[in-house]
Amino acid sequence: TFQKQLQQSDCQNVLMKKVFDTHMLFLQINQSAAALKHVFAALRLFVGKFPSAFFQGQADLCGSLCYEILKCCNHRSRSTQTEASALLYFFMRKNFEFNKQKSIVRSHLQLIKAVSQLIADAGIGGSRFQHSLAIINNFANGDKQMKNVNFPAEVKDLTKRIRTVLMATAQMKEHEKDPEMLVDLQYSLANSYASTPELRRTWLESMAKIHARNGDLSEAAMCYIHIAALIAEYLKRKGKIKTNSVSINIIVQSN
Repeated sequence: TFQKQLQQSDCQNVLMKKVFDTHMLFLQINQSAAALKHVFAALRLFVGKFPSAFFQGQADLCGSLCYEILKCCNHRSRSTQTEASALLYFFMRKNFEFNKQKSIVRSHLQLIKAVSQLIADAGIGGSRFQHSLAIINNFANGDKQMKNVNFPAEVKDLTKRIRTVLMATAQMKEHEKDPEMLVDLQYSLANSYASTPELRRTWLESMAKIHARNGDLSEAAMCYIHIAALIAEYLKRKGKIKTNSVSINIIVQSN
């Protein structure tokens, strides 16, 4: 009934946000496995009908959906894990198709961000979550329609990166009482995302907090200078700031 209104402004509108939030409530409030099966089916239909809401414009809806689906990938019910994994694979495939079979950059970025958040919020990373990652890889390997494109390789790369973040986080937990080792691990993780500024910023901010907590204020300041450099470089490339500013050039060069 409201399809035209939902598609206004490339699906970036108030009504779309309200409909999306209603879908999300079903995942945020505890449901039975039987009810969740129907919720996942509804979400597949929703994403299939309005891909622009997730893969174009602001990334808020994409990020929120990735977060909630990943939470379900860690669910105690095996059937829910499988359904969530299938929905996540479908979501990534839709992203690939929306980008004319070029990449899944948006879902990749938002999923890694969601994993980083969930590590703190829900403690994911155990056998249940690893089982879901294996299911997603199996879907990629068995998808005959995607056999001759680079989509399966992108899915494998994403699941590999998720496992890297989980392993690094587990190491950090082991060294949480050794601040120097902890920061060293964070720095390695930040550098591994040198090509993804938004994720690199996330880990640099985490490093800054650890330094500040330990009283190492000059080290914390250096982290924030690196973050400023990332933002300045982005604004410079977008033509949003003047490149002849001495202070901006110093910040950019420090990166």
